[in-house]
Amino acid sequence: MPTSFPSFARAERSALADLAVEVGPDAPTLCGGWTVKDLVVHLLVRERNPLAQAGELLPPLAPLTRRATERWGRGDLPLLADQLRRPFLTWAAIGPVDRLVNTVELFVHHEDVRRAQPGWTPRELPEAAEDELWRMLKPVAVMATRKVGAPLVAVDARNGHRTVLRRGDGPAVVTGRPQEVLLRLLGRDQVHDVDVSGPDLAVRRFQIATLGL
Repeated sequence: MPTSFPSFARAERSALADLAVEVGPDAPTLCGGWTVKDLVVHLLVRERNPLAQAGELLPPLAPLTRRATERWGRGDLPLLADQLRRPFLTWAAIGPVDRLVNTVELFVHHEDVRRAQPGWTPRELPEAAEDELWRMLKPVAVMATRKVGAPLVAVDARNGHRTVLRRGDGPAVVTGRPQEVLLRLLGRDQVHDVDVSGPDLAVRRFQIATLGL
């Protein structure tokens, strides 16, 4: 039976909350200097205080972000993780919105915790989950690769499907399974079996670019 992607987003949410409690508040993540607790607080501010979350992009709102982050940060991680599991009174409880906005966000941050721990291995996601990540890849990756000074193409290693992220001749070509390509284009280096090919200059520009949202 095909995976239901509101269910996929919720499954990632639950798995992330469980893993956060398992590894503890001070465990590292792939999000710069954030700890696991920092990441969970970020997600709660994003869902429970959307105006404050906008302060990450709009400097005039930065004090709102700081105050909301400090307020959530006073909680113990198990309580915060429980709040993350239960988005019932937020916009994230609306199935189609949850699918559109949270599938990539929760998958990537789940992997940010998983892959920052020793001995991580890639997950075997259902094909339907990989398909959904591939469909959502382009709008996210176009923004994440805006500083790449070269044409860029992503290729799904399962079937050869291509999506053009930055137009031009002689692109760098990033090939792998959708989950791995997505993570690489979002600036994560802890990826499995991702190949970057193409003209030397394009490849070099991709490799040195600052990636991410």
